[in-house]
Amino acid sequence: QVQLVDAGGGLVQAGGSLRLSCAVSGRTFSSYNMGWFRQAPGKEREFVAAINWSDGNTDYADSVKGRFIISRDNAENTVFLQMHSLKPEDSAVYYCAADATPLWYRGRYYYASTYAYWGRGTQVTVSS
Repeated sequence: QVQLVDAGGGLVQAGGSLRLSCAVSGRTFSSYNMGWFRQAPGKEREFVAAINWSDGNTDYADSVKGRFIISRDNAENTVFLQMHSLKPEDSAVYYCAADATPLWYRGRYYYASTYAYWGRGTQVTVSS
């Protein structure tokens, strides 16, 4: 029943900003971990950021710390990824994901295999 719809990708010049959104519908729990992952052609899907829906704890990949911010809007059932100072190497398809677990630790939310629910992805392209 859980449906994730991710959106907000597009083309942007290096140094610019984009905001991605992930709308959640269907059966969900406030304790869900929500993650953002990205995958470039020929590369593995990699962790970008995660947030616990209930308490707001967050974590980020080293490559995006200080540039990206993950947040949630409980009233709108939406998770956001605000991206600043974008670089060409940030270009990828970005996916949101949901894990219906109350556990918050890196060994859980860091790995794509943990997540049962996924959006279809939104393309982010950063030009040099």
